[in-house]
Amino acid sequence: MEVAAEPKTEEKELPQKRYFRQRAHCNPLANNEFDHPVSPNHIDWKVFYPAYPSQPGLVEFADVGCGYGGLLMNLATMFPEKLMMGMEIRQKVSAYVRQKIEALRTLHPGQYQNISVVQTNAMKYLPNYFRKAQLSKMFFLFPDPHFKKSKQKWRIVSPTLISEYAFALREGGIVYTITDVEEVHIWMAKHFQEHRLFRRLSAEEMATDPVVEKLWDSTEEGKKVTRNGGQKFCACFERIPSAS
Repeated sequence: MEVAAEPKTEEKELPQKRYFRQRAHCNPLANNEFDHPVSPNHIDWKVFYPAYPSQPGLVEFADVGCGYGGLLMNLATMFPEKLMMGMEIRQKVSAYVRQKIEALRTLHPGQYQNISVVQTNAMKYLPNYFRKAQLSKMFFLFPDPHFKKSKQKWRIVSPTLISEYAFALREGGIVYTITDVEEVHIWMAKHFQEHRLFRRLSAEEMATDPVVEKLWDSTEEGKKVTRNGGQKFCACFERIPSAS
C-alpha cells in the first residue's frame, strides 16, 4: 500500500486552506459594513507593516480581490522594496491570508514584511485607502464573472470604477487583468479601452513585463484552470496622462 508523503516542515507551520473555505460568490453591493479609514491619511500603516518605520512608504501595489494571496506572496520577494496590499471581501479568506503572511514572516526572517491584507469592499472603499496617483500596479485576477445580466453591475470593472482606478494609479502605472471567462475578458478590455485615461498594452509590451508571467498560475483559481485544461485570457492597461 502506498503511503502518503509526509508534509514538509514549512507546510506544517502554514495555515491550511481547508479550514478557511468560503463560498466564492459575494454581493459587493450589499449593506455589509466594514471598518474602514476615513481617508488614507487616517491609516496606521504599522498595523499592516510592523517591520517598517513608524511612517512607512506608501503602498504601491494593490491586488483587488486577492483571494488566498498567491500573487502577493509571489511578488513579495520579487519586489522586496515595494509595499503591497491585498483587498479581500470574504472574512475567512482574508483571515487565511493574514495568518499565512504572519507564518511566512516567522519562517523567513526579513522576508514577506512588505505584503499585507485588509478585509474590505474595494468597490466601495478603495479611495479610503489610496491617495491620488499612489499606486504603480493594480491587479484583477480571475474576478467573479457574475454571469447573470442582472448582476453585471456587481463586476469589479465598470466605467465608474475605472475612473476610481485611474485616480489611484500614477501615470505609467499598469492594471493587470486575467480571467478564464472570455466574455468577462472582452468586458474588461472594452471598458478599459474606452476610458480616456487607459491604453491597452501590446503583446510585445506584455512579453517584456516580468510580472505578467506571475498572473497565470499564482492564484488558486489560476492553478485550477490549468489543472482542468481551461483557457486564460490576459490583458494589461497603462494609465496615460490626462489631456491638457
